[in-house]
Amino acid sequence: MSRIRLALVAAVAIAALLVAQAQAAAPKLVGTVGPGFTITLTKGGKKVTKLMHGSYVVVINDKSPIHNFHLTGPGVNKTTSVAKSGVTTWKVTLKKGAYKYVCDPHASAMKGAFVVS
Repeated sequence: MSRIRLALVAAVAIAALLVAQAQAAAPKLVGTVGPGFTITLTKGGKKVTKLMHGSYVVVINDKSPIHNFHLTGPGVNKTTSVAKSGVTTWKVTLKKGAYKYVCDPHASAMKGAFVVS
């Protein structure tokens, strides 16, 4: 194999490794909605009120077919289905600003918010 081809293969492998590491390093947030009239967003088991800007993996545990989890904020508008329950995973980039999450059918009672700096 020529040196140029070998260098190209090595560069591609290193780039793939860096992408995989960046994705693996993204902090995990856990959103839970239902089965009762509750909605939460946690990181490491603690309620989210403040986060640093950056990339996150958000795992939503939608435990009821009468609720959804709707996350909105600067550049983000993600939602699960009201009619379905289950686990959904999103990759999001949070920018500085205010974010909120609600259950759309029950937004007056089932809601939360956090700030990204």
